[in-house]
Parts: sequence; structure tokens; C-alpha cells
Amino acid sequence: MKYKNSIVAMGGLALFLSCATNPFTGSKTLALVPNSQLFPTAFAQYDQFLTEHKIIKGTKDAEMVKRVGQKIAVAAERWLDANGYQGYLKDYKWEYNLVEDKTVNAWCMPGGKIVVYTGILPIAKDEAGLAAIMGHEVSHALANHGQQRMSAGMVQQLGSVAGNVVIKDQETLNLFNQAYGIGSEVGLMLPFSRSHETEADEIGLYLMAIAGYEPMEAANLWRRMSAQSGGQAPPEFLSTHPANETRIRNIEAHAAKAKEEARKFGVTTFKS
Repeated sequence: MKYKNSIVAMGGLALFLSCATNPFTGSKTLALVPNSQLFPTAFAQYDQFLTEHKIIKGTKDAEMVKRVGQKIAVAAERWLDANGYQGYLKDYKWEYNLVEDKTVNAWCMPGGKIVVYTGILPIAKDEAGLAAIMGHEVSHALANHGQQRMSAGMVQQLGSVAGNVVIKDQETLNLFNQAYGIGSEVGLMLPFSRSHETEADEIGLYLMAIAGYEPMEAANLWRRMSAQSGGQAPPEFLSTHPANETRIRNIEAHAAKAKEEARKFGVTTFKS
């Protein structure tokens, strides 16, 4: 019994002590893996990725990726500095690369390492569309979503370990493992991921607006994404992402607020 109690106590202490603050929402978030460990690992993985893929340099598209990325990074720093988070980006090492790959994807690693795949450019369509994509991906990094997902995965694993320690009957244990695996994924991890996507959509609107881009272009981007997918998607509750229709509604609801926020920084025209 003491061993079981120790597991619970250690887990609770780890959760209590390992928290960070999301600068955009002010909420406390799980941070079981500190950025001091996460960033160097992310940087090394990024460098390894670049050695294994073809990087596009010197083209109009490659220059656009760097230009938009820099504007988004500047917008992030301006917002953070103005809202009491000076120095928040001190350990970031921004880098923006266009990679030749037909996959419709882009991502930003913890610490500001960004990749845009050539396959997403036709859907981005133009600079404002690319700003919506990069603003979204950068927002994941700024809000520490990678750190939170890793931490949530560790908590999920801790719950499984605790169940396997406490339950001795094999038949009951088998039922627990099956139910826990499905329940924690559908009831915890997937909603957690969808909330991150929604949060990144909203933060991304503010960043792209402060960078001088029309935030409503993000809604148009997701309309093109929806058309490209042919409407093929799992039910929202079984997906890591909100449904395209849900995203579009949320973006339309927040676009005006994003422009209002941008005007506080002297931005009065928005490129579309």
C-alpha cells in the first residue's frame, strides 16, 4: 500500500511543481519537460531533418517563407513585450525553411524552428494565406503546446502504470487497459489536441494581423483546405483537429478582435 501511495504522491507532486504559464491565456499549463531540455532536443532534430530533405533556397517562394516568418516573429515579440512578457523569446532561435515535399504541411518546433512544405503553397495561394499558416504554427510553439502534449502523454502513461500496479486480477486488468486506452485517448488526449488547434488558430489571427495581414484570410485558407480534402475527415470527436467548419466559424468570430488588437500597435492596413 505504501508503494501505491508513493506513486500517487510522486505523480501529484510532479504535476504541482511542473507548471508554466501560457502568455496568451494566462492559464497554468503542464510543463513536465522544461524548455531548457526541450529546445536543444528540438534544435538537434531540426538540424537532422534539414540534412535529410531538400531545402529550397533563393527562389521567390523561399524568400516569401522567410519574409512572412520574420514578420510573424516580430509580431509575436511586439505583443509579448507589450503584455509583460519581455524576454519570453530569449532562447528562441528562429529559422524558416521551405522544403521540397508534396505533403500539405508546415510546422514550428519548440524554440522557433519552422518548416513549410512546397505541397502547402498552392493552398496557401498567396502571402496572406501563408501568414495564416505560419501564424498558426508559430502559435503552437509560443503557447508551449509541444511541451504540454509531451507532459500529457507522461500523465497518461502514469495513469496506466498506476492502474497496473493497483489491479491484481488479470481479467479486470485486461478490461482496465482496454477501457483506459480508449477512454484516455478519446476523452482526454484528442480533446486536448483539438483545444490546442483552436487556441493556435486564435493566437495566429492576432499575430498575422499585427504583422499586417488580413486575418479573415485564415477563414479562406481553411475553405481551400476543406475543398482540397474533398470533405474526407473523421468525426470531430475522433480527430486531433476541429472540423474545418468549426475552425472557419471560430476564425470569423475572432477576426475583428484581431484587427482591433493590431491597431493598438499602429497597424491600420491589412494585406490580403
